[in-house]
Order: sequence, then structure tokens, then C-alpha cells
Amino acid sequence: MDRVSLKKTLLALLKFAVPAGILTYLIRDLVVNHGAELQQIQDSPKNWALLSLAFVLAMTALICTFLRWRLLVIALQMPFRITDALRLGFLGFLFNFVGAGSVGGDLFKAIFIAREYPENRAAAFATVIVDRMIGLYALLVVTSLATLAIDRSIADTAMLTVLNVIYGLTIVGGLGVIMILLPGFTRGSVSEFLRSLPKVGPKIGQVIDAVRLYRRQPLVLTLIAVMSLSIHCLFAMSCYCIACGLFSEAPSLLEHLVIVPLSMVFAALPIAPGGMGTFELAMNYLYQHVPTPPAAEGYGTIVALGYRVITILMALVGVVYYWLYRKEVGVLMHEAEEEQEHPHPEKEYVDIPTECSTANE
Repeated sequence: MDRVSLKKTLLALLKFAVPAGILTYLIRDLVVNHGAELQQIQDSPKNWALLSLAFVLAMTALICTFLRWRLLVIALQMPFRITDALRLGFLGFLFNFVGAGSVGGDLFKAIFIAREYPENRAAAFATVIVDRMIGLYALLVVTSLATLAIDRSIADTAMLTVLNVIYGLTIVGGLGVIMILLPGFTRGSVSEFLRSLPKVGPKIGQVIDAVRLYRRQPLVLTLIAVMSLSIHCLFAMSCYCIACGLFSEAPSLLEHLVIVPLSMVFAALPIAPGGMGTFELAMNYLYQHVPTPPAAEGYGTIVALGYRVITILMALVGVVYYWLYRKEVGVLMHEAEEEQEHPHPEKEYVDIPTECSTANE
């Protein structure tokens, strides 16, 4: 095994070892220290209607993320069927969830669009970049707004630090959005300097190109922003339904609008595939620090594991698509791996005319 292959293998093992270690610790803590509570939950009646609603809400939110990406694609006058958006969306979710090889779901989706529209290859990658950026920033906005309900006078030092970091990231992100929407940022010396940076320059260049592509379509960006905020609220409502379906007493919906988005911010860190382990760890901590009075110990982990079961069920849809289109998926996976190892040289910017475009930016 050569050095590059060994490095990739070790990174892949580490990617799964971290979440496996976290989940093992949390589950062991539940069994050893909260066995009585687990037995009580097991013996108590479940509200299956609420648990089913939790699945429906999460699935609705996930499908909305696929439709959001489709909007970004068709906004650039690249025809894209809803059925294709759903198929690629579920496959991408599956690959992000299981960390298939070295290929993530975002790259897989971008490669598909690039194959369909090779003359607009840069635009294809831009749709995925913008979709990810909007989703992450909307998550920060929802978290910041919801955490305003937290009583800072009773929050501990660690919680205050987390809140301050979230507020800081949201403000910096907002200023960044305002700045990059100004025409002078994407054209001129600043843009050229950022593009010339070693290693990160090409990636920054793709982001700059993405901004150029969408700046002239404020209605599309507004609709997508509203969808993104709604998506994160739906995920929070899903976890709230899980808690109410399992426990006789659970934190309020408002408290879940704080706990769940904040946990998802932590899960978005590139530590584990699909936020596995990191999401559960954050939920376990926040269940003890956000609700008043604090939830019973271990409840956060149980709700997070319940949500994890739902994500596994949703990923199974991707497994079905994989089985039905395994030949096409295999070709795309090979191209995605080639793209990672030998990135295709992109043109700096291809201007795509739109109905909303104007002569000048």
C-alpha cells in the first residue's frame, strides 16, 4: 500500500472511529448510570402518532433541502426535473451519512449536473456551494434568534461562551453576505488576490463565481432563505415530537428551537459523517443547560438517538435509489473520486443570462 492510499485509509478509519467512540460513551453512560430511566421509558406507553409525525416533519424538511437545490439549478436556466432532484438528493444524503469512500454527497450532486451541462461546469459546482452556504447561514440565524430566549443570568460559563461564538459567527456571516453582494468584491483586485491564494484560492474562486451567478436574482435568494429558515424549524419540531412521544414531560417547543439548531451547528463541524456522535453529544449537553428546570439526565441522548433512527430510515430511501441506479451511480462515483484526486481546471466565470439579469451588476 503506497503512502497516499495509507493516508486515505487512516483518515477514513478516523472518520468513523470518532463518532463510534462518542456514541459508545453516551450509550454506555445511559445503560450504566440511567438504567432505571431507560427501563421506565421502555415500559411506559409511547405516543406513536407523535413519533410518526416526527418522521414526517423530518422527511418534509429533508425533501425541502432537495427542492431548494433544484431552485438554485433552474435559476441558472439549467432544466432539472423534480424526480432527478429527489433521486440525487437522497443519494447525496446517503453518501454524507455513511461517508462513502472519500466522496461526499455535495460533490456527487455537482458531478451529475456538470455531466449534464459540461459547458456550465463551474455553474454546476456553484449551485452546490451556494446551497451549502445558505443552509449553514440560515442555521446560524435560527440558532441566534432562538437563543435570545435563554436567560443569560443563569447560564454557566461554557454556555455563555457557546452563545457568544454563535452570535459572533452570525454577525460576521451577515457582514460577509453584505460585502460579497457588492459588485466591487467579486471584480477587481480583492477578487484576484483571493483567487491567487495558495491551496484555498481555487475554492474561494468558486465561491466568488457562485455569488456572481446569483447576485442578480434577489427573489430566488429570498425564497431560498425563507425555505432554509423553515427547514431548520421543521427539524426542531421533529425532535420536539420525539421528546413528547417518549416522555411525559419534555422541554418546550421554544426550548427545542434553541437546542436542536445549536446541536446541528456543532454537528456541522467536519468531525464525523452526518454529524454522527457530535449531534448526540451536543443534545445531551444542551438538554441539561437550556430547559428550565433542566431535563432529566440522559433524556437529550435518548431524543438524539431517536432522531438518529429517523435519519437512518430516511437514508434507506437513498439505498433504494442506489440499488435501482447502481450502474449510473458507480460511474458518477468514479468521476467524483477522479475530481477529488485531479481537480478539473475551471474557467474563472461563465456569465449565464437570466430573465432577471441586467446589463450591469
